[in-house]
Amino acid sequence: MPLLTQLVDALNRGSVRVVDLTQPLGPDTPVIGLPPQFGASPGLTVEPISHFDDKGPGWYWNVLHLGEHTGTHFDAPVHWITGKDLPDNCCDTIPARRFVGPACVIDVTREVAADEDFLLMPEHVEAWEREHGRIPPNAWVLLRTGWSTRTGAEQFLNVKGDGPHSPGFHRSTSELLARDRDVLGVGVETVGTDAGRAVPEPRDDARGGEVRPREPVQPGPAPAHRRHRHRGAAQDREREREPAAGAGARGELTRTSSRQLTTPVERQLLVFG
Repeated sequence: MPLLTQLVDALNRGSVRVVDLTQPLGPDTPVIGLPPQFGASPGLTVEPISHFDDKGPGWYWNVLHLGEHTGTHFDAPVHWITGKDLPDNCCDTIPARRFVGPACVIDVTREVAADEDFLLMPEHVEAWEREHGRIPPNAWVLLRTGWSTRTGAEQFLNVKGDGPHSPGFHRSTSELLARDRDVLGVGVETVGTDAGRAVPEPRDDARGGEVRPREPVQPGPAPAHRRHRHRGAAQDREREREPAAGAGARGELTRTSSRQLTTPVERQLLVFG
């Protein structure tokens, strides 16, 4: 029996379960906030075209206005300056087969409950692999943090007097996943693939007002985004970043379009959010 026929039969029998990792999209969907010197993404607004009325008695539809990284979404490498010149870096040119792969879910909900700035370290990945086996090439790594259970924009974005706080990947973990595990990408539950403390901020120095990320508090050796999406490996936009840089909106999946990685910034992930 052909493989796809087996899959269809398994779906019909219920022996294979399809899990929806997306979140409902609406005017209250949280949107990532950037420092004021950067352009801001709007939230969703909905304008009815017709609603079973004189403008359309038999149908209901709307005009949607939103930033393309609102809600659950996928980031192509072209979203980042480090991926703008890569081949096949747009959603319409990425080979469809590279959107599909085994998912490795690393559950850190307990660690994040104790430390909202938790960063996944290489030793957490290695501990997971000792229990579940090595992450195979062309897999997705999904970071389950429990963050999507937070209700309301204030709790979800978690912005405090010193900036946003949310879990993510340490830069060294991103390098491990991209270089040594060759993952397709990662998914997260948070508003972006960066840890909250990786948000860039203005900095005045000899180079003149450069934008540079804050240095995060590094987690100790504690054990290792309803979206169980984990952030993948080399999404660092800047070599100086400690948390891995990524794209994103709430609940993202990220993936790479290029096999080559000569520096941490050259390989980009796509993101479902």
